[in-house]
Amino acid sequence: MRHSGDWMTLLDDRILEYLSEHEAASPTEMKKGGPIKFSRAYIGRRCKKLKENGLLREISDATYVITDDGEAYLDGRLDTQEWRYINEDAGSVDREPPTTDSPGESEVNGGS
Repeated sequence: MRHSGDWMTLLDDRILEYLSEHEAASPTEMKKGGPIKFSRAYIGRRCKKLKENGLLREISDATYVITDDGEAYLDGRLDTQEWRYINEDAGSVDREPPTTDSPGESEVNGGS
């Protein structure tokens, strides 16, 4: 079972699922190549929101990949409302919520 934050939409799950299967894509590619029935602009806005919250990473101009947190969310191991990792054997583990003030993952890792 997935634990969606109040900030998330159903489209967010479709984007994460698509990127989990296809490794990297732009909003245009997601619209053309998948069952996503929203405009490219709206898909792009949701990708930016997912990036701000640490579930996606932008690898080039408007091309995204799913992060480990994004995979954990899809697997039902991350609660994006409480920002907790869920371990069925040991209970929950707190995770620091993402902040928009901190540099992006690519900036921290030297733009890889």
